[in-house]
Order: sequence, then structure tokens, then C-alpha cells
Amino acid sequence: MKRQGISLLTIILLILVGCEYNHNTGNLKVRAVVDTIGFAKYDWQMDSVMKRLNIPIESDKTWRVAISPHDDYAYVDDLYPKLLNGIKAKTVVLFGVAHKARNFDLENEIIFDSYDAWSAPYGNVKVSELREELISKLPDSLFVVHDEMQSIEHSLEAMIPFLQYNRRDTEIIPILVPYMSFDKMNEIAISFSKIIKEFMDDRNMTWGEDLAIVISTDAVHYGDEDWGGKNYAPFGTDSLGLVKARDHEMEIIKNCLVEEISKKKVKKFINYTVQESDYEEYKWTWCGRYSIPLGLLCSFELDNLYAGNGLIGTFVGYSNSIDHPVLDIEDLNMGTTAPANNRHWVGYAAVGYK
Repeated sequence: MKRQGISLLTIILLILVGCEYNHNTGNLKVRAVVDTIGFAKYDWQMDSVMKRLNIPIESDKTWRVAISPHDDYAYVDDLYPKLLNGIKAKTVVLFGVAHKARNFDLENEIIFDSYDAWSAPYGNVKVSELREELISKLPDSLFVVHDEMQSIEHSLEAMIPFLQYNRRDTEIIPILVPYMSFDKMNEIAISFSKIIKEFMDDRNMTWGEDLAIVISTDAVHYGDEDWGGKNYAPFGTDSLGLVKARDHEMEIIKNCLVEEISKKKVKKFINYTVQESDYEEYKWTWCGRYSIPLGLLCSFELDNLYAGNGLIGTFVGYSNSIDHPVLDIEDLNMGTTAPANNRHWVGYAAVGYK
């Protein structure tokens, strides 16, 4: 079993974002919020955001799995509640992006943390006991416990306030997915799904009603400015280029992420987004190029264990950071953390699975 303790660097980072490590939490080890600008940190912020979005909590849909954006609330806007209102379960497995995995030489292992809870607007969100079961039963070669990586990553904390808004008793299992080959994803998915199934059977839990899976990703990162000197605009940045880029996005969603999910579709998504000669390199810049396929493969295997009728994806919506007005939340001490213009924009895909 591999565990990595929290470092001095992590403690300093947590202080810099305004929340001391374990501050006012007694003996609980609480993971602090990283992005306090793009996402809601306080209950009054989240209450106001939801009031302005004005999306009713619907009761006619219950997702077993969901693919959600994780960008600033001002940009993603109402896609968050339109999708996440369909997550009814108390226990939510979260598959997120490990944006800084290269800094820690992390690859081909899923990344857990050792926190007892995560800070959220309506009080700390408990980490489910399922995490310890996964850690104790998964082969050591398939995972790592790395608090430092988890403490600086924003891709999971974006969704937690919306989940908690719907259910104050939400519990989470946070997992980050770094660079990973398709073969390693398959290996992890087979072991992971069996442990989930055993956990749920032992507690008479129902998939969708009691436990759900949420996969975090932003869609394309597009443009030729402010991307670390890289050009992510293969179709150009004029109006025609933007139309072509959006059409390509919709092609990926239609061919890979909706209707009945199969391993063939998951592999097709990887082929759209990752270079065949090097799985660490982009072909099309979705940051969820690893979290989506692993999350879907785990869900696919879990559905097979339940002898299900297949995992069926429903398109909930697509937008990007420049195709609609920005949600006005500056008076809430919130805002945006990156530019949004023809030369630098991000896409957002939302898909729910029954």
C-alpha cells in the first residue's frame, strides 16, 4: 500500500488560499477549497448562485452516472444544476482530472486522498467508508494515496457544492485520474467495479438511488493565446474556425458519449483526444481524456456485474465560455479565473446516464 503524507508545500498552499490545514476541525483532517473565485465556498454564495440560475430540482430523472464540467460557475452557468440535479444518491464516486500529475510523476494509478472530509459551503462533506474499502482491496499497483496532488486540484471541488445543495448528507469518494493507458484503465475498471458491487450488496444499496458516479471534465481548451505558448486552434480563431471546432465537439459527444456505452465507444473517445503513439499527449484538448474513459469503463463493468440493460447516455447540454453571457456573480466575491475570447475559450459537455 502506498501512502504519501502531506508536505510542508501543501500546508503553505492551503494557508495561501485562506484556510489553514485542519483549522477549527478538531481531529478531522479536512481538505480545503482551492478555487475560492470560480466556485462557491460559502452557503450564502451557493444560495445566491442557485437563485440566479433558477433551475428547479427535478424529480423525474435519476442518473447512475454523469459527466460534468468543472470550470468557473460564471462560465458554465446553468449546465451544472441541469445535470447534477439528476444525482440523487447520498454516496457519490467522483472521478476527476489530475491537471498537475506531471509535477509528481503520477501515471497509470488512480489517486486517492486520506482526508476525513472536504470543506464545502454547507459544512464539511464526509469521505465515504467506501474509499478505505477500495484502498484495502485494490492491488497496490493500481492506486496511490497522494494528499498533495489532491490538495491542489480543482476538478472535483467544482461539483461538490451542487451535490451538497441537493443533499446536505452527501458523502464522496474523490479519485483523480492521471495519464493512463487504455489497458491500465481496463485493469483498474475490472477490480474497481467488483469492489463497488460488493460494497453496495453488503449494504443493500441501489445504483442511482444510493450510489452514483460523477465524472469531471471540461471539453476542448481552444485558442492560440494564454495556453502556455501552445496553439490549440487547429481550425483557426475566426468565426468559421469556431463553428468547425464546435462541430468537432458535437461529433465526439455523438459518437462516443451518448446512447448505449460500449468499450468500443470508450476507445473511440480516447482516439479522438489522445495521440495513438503517446497516451500522454493530446490530440484534441479535453482535460478529461483520462477521467472520462476510466469512469465510463468502471460504470460499464459495474453494469455488467448487475446484468443490466446497458448504460444509456442522454445529452443534457453543451456550451462554451464565449457563446452565452457570463453569469453575474461579482457581488458575491466570485468571478472568473481565465480569459474568454475567440483566442482562448473552453467547452462544456454534460451527459447523464441511466
